[in-house]
Amino acid sequence: MVPPKHLEIKDINKMNLNNLKPAKGSTKKEKRIARGQGSGRGGTSTRGHKGQKSRSGYSRKVGFEGGQMPLQRVVPKMGFRNINRVEFKAINLDVLEAVATKNNLTVVDKDSLVQAGIASKNDKIKILGGGILTKKLDVKAEAFSKSAKEAIEKLEGTTEIL
Repeated sequence: MVPPKHLEIKDINKMNLNNLKPAKGSTKKEKRIARGQGSGRGGTSTRGHKGQKSRSGYSRKVGFEGGQMPLQRVVPKMGFRNINRVEFKAINLDVLEAVATKNNLTVVDKDSLVQAGIASKNDKIKILGGGILTKKLDVKAEAFSKSAKEAIEKLEGTTEIL
């Protein structure tokens, strides 16, 4: 390996954190504004003449469009958000059966679903009728769909609402 021209072999062997520096020409000095006329950036200090934006303390509101009606006021509000809505974690029958066969369970409740990583302890669980159930299960949850309840009871399983 041939060392770069600006490094000698003795420099390569002694490369430490304290002697690292950026490559030549890769860094520039910061523009120092308002440091006198000799700097080329004195006087108005790149702010132009007069007006609100030339003054100290100026800050534009988020979404300000120069006095034009802002977009967030033009676009209408849509829909309705029900404050009494109850959010359920939906779990299908085939998922219940998979958990039951994997853990060798006959009773599937909230704790077994939390241990399987399907739901969290704060979730309200609703059992849905997706998939096919082939095993007799006793299921405990906050809610059941009609089809899920029928499928569970068809195999002599029980459904209990918590």
